[in-house]
Amino acid sequence: MSETAATAAPTDRRAKRNVTVLIAAQAILGAQMPMIFTVGGLAGQSLAANVCWATLPISLIVLGSMLTATPLAAFMQRYGRRAGFILGTMGGTLGAAIAAYGLWRASFELFLLGSLFTGMYMSTQGFYRFAAADTASDAFRPKAISYVMAGGLLAAVIGPQIVNVTAESMLIPFLGTYLAVIALNLGGVFLFAFLDIPKPPVPRADAPVARSRLELLSTPVIAVSVVCATVSYALMNLVMTSTPLAVVGCGFATSDAANIVSAHVLAMYAPSFFTGHIIARIGAQRTVGLGLAILAAAGIVALSGVELTQFYIALILLGIGWNFGFIGATTMLAANQRPEERGRAQGMNDMIVFGGVTFASLFSGTLMNCMGGSAEAGWALVNLAMLPFLVMAGAALVWLSMRPRAA
Repeated sequence: MSETAATAAPTDRRAKRNVTVLIAAQAILGAQMPMIFTVGGLAGQSLAANVCWATLPISLIVLGSMLTATPLAAFMQRYGRRAGFILGTMGGTLGAAIAAYGLWRASFELFLLGSLFTGMYMSTQGFYRFAAADTASDAFRPKAISYVMAGGLLAAVIGPQIVNVTAESMLIPFLGTYLAVIALNLGGVFLFAFLDIPKPPVPRADAPVARSRLELLSTPVIAVSVVCATVSYALMNLVMTSTPLAVVGCGFATSDAANIVSAHVLAMYAPSFFTGHIIARIGAQRTVGLGLAILAAAGIVALSGVELTQFYIALILLGIGWNFGFIGATTMLAANQRPEERGRAQGMNDMIVFGGVTFASLFSGTLMNCMGGSAEAGWALVNLAMLPFLVMAGAALVWLSMRPRAA
């Protein structure tokens, strides 16, 4: 056995253990995200004085994620992944509790406050993929990232099914769903006791100096990875946020909306079993390009009509496109950061990504409820809004691929 193989094996044994823990966290704790994204807009629509603000709770979840990404990254850089993940899960518990109280009091303001705290968990979940790469060898890294993302498959099944059972289980609609989210957080937090990721070492006086955020963004491959991750996630969120409103607005039941979101989330994570292999075979940049093309196909299907079949196909394609685009961009970033700048690069990336997602989710409700004369017209506007951003991300990828030739 070569020296490289001998040293890689024990590293990947630890990495595989961590991946197993993170898959379980993605499945159990992550189930709260499809739950909240299914009912958040509908609950907001029932509480808001103006339906234009129906998706504001979703926007505030993403805003909370954006605001906490950098502090959480710095916290993990100092105290380790386990402490950061536990802190974020407690934030999710608090957010669900405040949101449940807001539903009890019929207070849109309290519901929004709870949504903001929920964003802290969403931000923490975003770091699972980076944690998977921390102890992985170069060869195992893209597979580790994609396997952890695959844990969302169970979340896609568990979350919407809990919604079907809890949404109307109490006198106040959706209150049971938020109580179930509290239970998921309190039970799932114990998973992190099994995580084995060393705390980052304290930098020595002669240690390499990490690049500043401006220097990181001036690095072409990092800049393009951030752009593509932001576009992939923001466009997915733009369409997904409006989906329950569009499905119900077109005359279908809440259970239909939950099932479509379930199919979408399954499509988001099912490809993760082989996304890492695709990246290893064709490269991260081409995988991202494939993801952007599939996102465009989702928009075309959505614009073709508003039958249940078209909703299902569009949302399945949306999930697959997000998977290829987001995991590919994450792999690009993870492969081009230094150990001493890990927290800074990842925090900056997620702050920008979730900043874009915040605006997308807020803009989604405006397009859906206030700029179209009907649910069908609003749904069309939501999907047409994808075009300029797909062109921008595609152009960035082409530019990056041409740079070595120009050099």
